[in-house]
Amino acid sequence: MSALVTPGRPLARRPNLGDRSLIVLTTLATVIILLMLVIVVGDVVIGGSHVLSWQFISQAPTDGMTKGGILPAIFGTVALTLLMTLVAVPAGVATAVYLSEYAPADSRLARAVRVCIANLAGVPSIVFGLFGLGFFIATVGRAIDVVAFHGQPTYGKPSLIWAAMTLSILTLPVVVVSTEEALRAVPRELRDGSLALGATKLQTIARVVLPQALGGILTGGILAVSRGAGEVAPIMFTGAAYFLPYLPTHLNDQFMNLGYHVYVLATQSPDVDRTKPLLYGTVLVLLLLTFLLNIVAIVIRTRFRRRLASG
Repeated sequence: MSALVTPGRPLARRPNLGDRSLIVLTTLATVIILLMLVIVVGDVVIGGSHVLSWQFISQAPTDGMTKGGILPAIFGTVALTLLMTLVAVPAGVATAVYLSEYAPADSRLARAVRVCIANLAGVPSIVFGLFGLGFFIATVGRAIDVVAFHGQPTYGKPSLIWAAMTLSILTLPVVVVSTEEALRAVPRELRDGSLALGATKLQTIARVVLPQALGGILTGGILAVSRGAGEVAPIMFTGAAYFLPYLPTHLNDQFMNLGYHVYVLATQSPDVDRTKPLLYGTVLVLLLLTFLLNIVAIVIRTRFRRRLASG
């Protein structure tokens, strides 16, 4: 035994055949995924880089969407994503705070809410579009028209506000789950210390728990933005317009969207060869816009974490 093990030196175990096979397979899978990503992104960049220009970004589409730019689609995508975030993040954080901080451990309501959130995460996005059409537009919107506009179709039609509300429900499970996990990660000692010093439960949550969990909350917001910015099926029924060469100015206006614009250019164009460069350019702008929104959210999260650490 003394000849095999040298005192003071850790015992080294040679990887067996199973370990080596697992290392090779996982490495190969990683390389394949990265290669596919490089191929897809490279094809989009090569096909869309020569189309990308200031005129393409700052002009409205013309000539049957075979010329011009995509400014209305960019504006509509940004407005939709911001409205969705303003609705989904506060609602998701409030739900997660209730489940983590207020609901008893044996609460049937909390269990039912968690089951609903889990089921909501698995619903196809097209179903959310039909739900938005039937509930927000046909029910809530028409009720608003009857009460406030004497039955004139003002909010009882596809519009920006209803598309944002539909996407907020779609992304709500992401925010709830990530926020609840972030709240669970906050040490219990911080809560007990705050309560022992005389703070109320609300003060403890607002000034101790939520600041400590802010990184996870912003991570959920980033994931929600990433998913909502590229969704097409829910907004097809709730507000996205086929062709709209001007910017929406009210919440009840229809809007163009980059994802839906890509779908239209790829499937509805009478001349695919003429619209193919515009298609690549639109996809490239959508990727860049999504990356930009994520980068902004990541920068905000990093600054909050540094401020919290320095404080």
